[in-house]
Amino acid sequence: MKDSLYTVLIKPIHDLNESEVEAIVELYLAYYDGSSRDRIIADLKTKTEILLLHHDSILIGFSSFELYQILYEGKMRQIIYSGDTVVHHKHWGQQALSSAWIRYIGALRSKVGEMPIYWFLIVKGHRTYKFLPAFTKSFFPHWSIDRSDLKPLLDILAKEKFEDDYNESKGLLEFKTSKGHLKENIALVKENEKEKPSVNFFLQRNPNYRLGHELACLCEFDDENLKPFTKRILYSKSENRE
Repeated sequence: MKDSLYTVLIKPIHDLNESEVEAIVELYLAYYDGSSRDRIIADLKTKTEILLLHHDSILIGFSSFELYQILYEGKMRQIIYSGDTVVHHKHWGQQALSSAWIRYIGALRSKVGEMPIYWFLIVKGHRTYKFLPAFTKSFFPHWSIDRSDLKPLLDILAKEKFEDDYNESKGLLEFKTSKGHLKENIALVKENEKEKPSVNFFLQRNPNYRLGHELACLCEFDDENLKPFTKRILYSKSENRE
């Protein structure tokens, strides 16, 4: 698929119009059970911005996130908390959405200067977990690299947002009732996928992901920790905002 066929808009959540919200709800419910229109809209309102992926003027993907800063160990930290990311399965091969997201972080870095940036991600499925090794060299939790130095900050972020739903010892969000989980056909892991270290590790760490349990993850978004692919996009021309 040629990424030139796709357009990505980056919008503040409060600028979404009614038709965009309804398209987001429809797309989400096509791939997740255990949620509802009201819950999806309520969750959107907790985020600050969203990337909207279009193909032929039709919304076929989105990724919401929240930007905020915290004081940790005497230094301010910029947090990018990723919310839901959904792409229509016919467009899983495109790179436009992830490229736009990386460029957005590049623009954010120019605004925050030397302030460290951390990507806080909660993972519902193995495909989402694979974004971490695709973009960065190390993160927590990782199957072979010890980044336990990130766990104290991750615990603070997860407990602040999810309180008792966060199991600190397991690093999991264990909701008593699912707040949204992958439909059975989407959650299915193919046998050849299980051979991949990232997929195998995710399944071991989050065996009940089909019930809506989510793996809390954290990584540093600095030059030393970025893959060459990520750096190339990061320093390319910034994506235009609407």
